[in-house]
Amino acid sequence: MPTTATLLKVEAMRFAGSDRRLPAPPSRPLLGAGPSDDPDRREGLVLDERKKTRRPRRYKVLLHNDDFTTMEFVVDVLVRYFHKSSAEATHIMLEVHHQGMGVAGIFTYEVAETKVAQVTAEARQEGMPLRCTVDPA
Repeated sequence: MPTTATLLKVEAMRFAGSDRRLPAPPSRPLLGAGPSDDPDRREGLVLDERKKTRRPRRYKVLLHNDDFTTMEFVVDVLVRYFHKSSAEATHIMLEVHHQGMGVAGIFTYEVAETKVAQVTAEARQEGMPLRCTVDPA
């Protein structure tokens, strides 16, 4: 039975007469090649630790009570900017009126900041002093 070295020499001689060439050996060692002290570790194998993705932190958009902003305006803002139904908007408006503040929605920080800016701009345009803030949920 021929050895592996003999087979490789025969293969090299067969290709020598043709214009085909033997493939180049790999530039890096094959996975699992070479001695290893630790059976759980393979030399040449690099594993990237996968970082666990976390959900973004959430923030509450709060509406604060004042004596000048109309209840109708607060309901309209909740329906338009926070996509609440008329009944939900009325419930939140009454919460703001009786408890001093109410949660309009919970969002990521960027979305919450955008909502606050939109509501504040609308309130100022209408001459209302409605205060809207962002707090961690």
